[in-house]
Parts: sequence; structure tokens; C-alpha cells
Amino acid sequence: MERCVTSPASLLRPRSRAYAGIMAGQSAMPVEPAHPPAAMLRVSNPVMRGLLRSPVGGRMRRQFMVLRFFGRRTGRRYDVPVVAHRLDGELYALTDAAWRNNFRGGADVEVTLDGHVTRMRGQLLDDPEAVAPLYARAIDQFGVKRAQRMLGLKIHTPGTPAPEALAEAAQRYHLCAIRLTVRT
Repeated sequence: MERCVTSPASLLRPRSRAYAGIMAGQSAMPVEPAHPPAAMLRVSNPVMRGLLRSPVGGRMRRQFMVLRFFGRRTGRRYDVPVVAHRLDGELYALTDAAWRNNFRGGADVEVTLDGHVTRMRGQLLDDPEAVAPLYARAIDQFGVKRAQRMLGLKIHTPGTPAPEALAEAAQRYHLCAIRLTVRT
């Protein structure tokens, strides 16, 4: 049986540390996904849905919305609480979640926002060059620190990341936007 011996010189050598899945010394992506644990979402989403549909939700009902839609293939009903992004006079949901694919090609959706239910049409925007400016405006509106929580991202820059960095993150991590417009 061999014995492992550590030399004093090896103790002084700098060791690499992993951070967000990337080794120190390598350049980290300026933007990465950083979602809460799935168990936490399973508990918090039903609570959020209830609060956003009742007067008890208060000011939170203006910042968040519930999207009610049906799966394209399964027909399963989804009720998803998301942040309401009002950008350039339009309403968006910014996400990388798998349910976003139900809006590919457009889909009907009921949006509960500020206590009102509105029938809308959701259109998936997945072109990184189109999505990056939306994420940049959302980060500008919230500020970097709050944007990390509201967008589910880890931002490794002191200010809003460059458009190229956001486009690369959109490409790599499937960051998308769902444009919501009132049905006529």
C-alpha cells in the first residue's frame, strides 16, 4: 500500500478554484444563467400564482405576471409566474425555460398582470441579435445587481454587458423573449 506524501512546496503552489463551473484563470462568460434550485421553484411558484391573482399581492402584481397557456403537443395547461418586462411600450417575458417553445410560431395566452386578465398572443423571439438588446434594456432598467435576481442571470461585469456578450449568451444559453400583444 502506497502512502501519499505532500511536499511543502506543493502546499505553496496556487490551486485553481472552480467558480460557476469555470476554472479560475480562464475568462468567465460575462453573462451566465443562475437559476434558483428546482425545489425552491416548486414551492414558490404556486405561492406566486396565488399572490399575483389576489389583492394581497400588492405592488408585486405590477412587476410579475402569470402566463396561462396550453402545451403545443401535450395540451397540458401551464400557469407560469414570470417578471413583466415593459420595454419600448411592449410587454415581454424573458426566459430560457423549456416551456418557451410553446410560443414558437405564436400561441394564445391569458396574462394576469396587476390583477387583470387579458387575452394576448405570445410570439417567441429566439434570434440572439434580436434578444440581446431586450436583455440589455432590462438590465439597464433594473440595475446589474437586481437584474441578476429578476432575470435569473449571473452578470460578471460592473455595468450592462456589451451587446456582443449578451448575443453570445443568448446563443449559448438559449435566452429568449416572448413578445405579448393584445389579441384582436
